[in-house]
Amino acid sequence: MILNLKEHQQWLTEFYKKRGWYQYPTFVHLNFMTEEVGELSRAVRAIEIGRDHPGEMKKTPEELQDNLEEELADVMDQVLMISSKYDVDPEILLKRSESKLTRRFKK
Repeated sequence: MILNLKEHQQWLTEFYKKRGWYQYPTFVHLNFMTEEVGELSRAVRAIEIGRDHPGEMKKTPEELQDNLEEELADVMDQVLMISSKYDVDPEILLKRSESKLTRRFKK
């Protein structure tokens, strides 16, 4: 099933409510996002410079790509959860991003 951002945000919000995670204060969700950004950093590092760690098996390029996509999705989900807590439509975030960058770098 392919969803747009708003549909995914709604699905995710319901999922979090069913798990009892939605009611956490927003700063807790921000901490979750910080954790996910750390995991994303690790995934990027593994692709860019590798990981020389004796406790980890070397991953294939496909496994590295899969991990990168998973961590990017986790970060996105936390952005969507914080947006949901403040009743922000994620489509507005896309428009605001484009508008800000267009205005800032207009020549």
